[in-house]
Amino acid sequence: MYVVVGLGNPGKDYTNTRHNIGFMAIDLLAERNSIELNKIKFKSVYGEGFIGKEKVLLVKPQTYMNNSGIAVKEISQFYKLPVEKIIVIVDDIDIDFASVRIKAKGSAGSHNGLKSIIYHLQEDKFPRVKIGIGKKLEQQDLADFVLSKFTKQEMPEVETSVLNSVEAVETIIKNDINKAMNEYNSKKNKAQE
Repeated sequence: MYVVVGLGNPGKDYTNTRHNIGFMAIDLLAERNSIELNKIKFKSVYGEGFIGKEKVLLVKPQTYMNNSGIAVKEISQFYKLPVEKIIVIVDDIDIDFASVRIKAKGSAGSHNGLKSIIYHLQEDKFPRVKIGIGKKLEQQDLADFVLSKFTKQEMPEVETSVLNSVEAVETIIKNDINKAMNEYNSKKNKAQE
């Protein structure tokens, strides 16, 4: 069994903000795999289903970004999951806009959601699928930037990167993380192929 956690903030005010790209990916993953996000538990909204032959939980924590680890820890303890079976989809300001970067493990960098997960799991060896959300302007506050909405001009690229991230997650689950890294770490997005 895999748990796929998309990071974001709950509530309409945060819909389509840069920080919520993880929620956007979970919504698309659910749609593509006919999984309804209709359960509430573990301080999350989630759905159960299958991707390929693997049982999966698709999870959108409702704890707000900076406390994402609380929800992830509850799920991890309940299902007694090895940390390698928890895939986190997360926004990233340090990679190119609309690019997708898959890592098997690593530090949180400057991301508070990842910091929270690592703190609560006491472990950093979980796969993460990062989506580039652009860079803030020099004088812009980081919080204001990540909570800003994508522009109309950015949305086509954002949609392609969300699709790539979802396909990467499906590849991790159906094959393995190395295949996903080989396929998705090398390209910015399919639109440019």
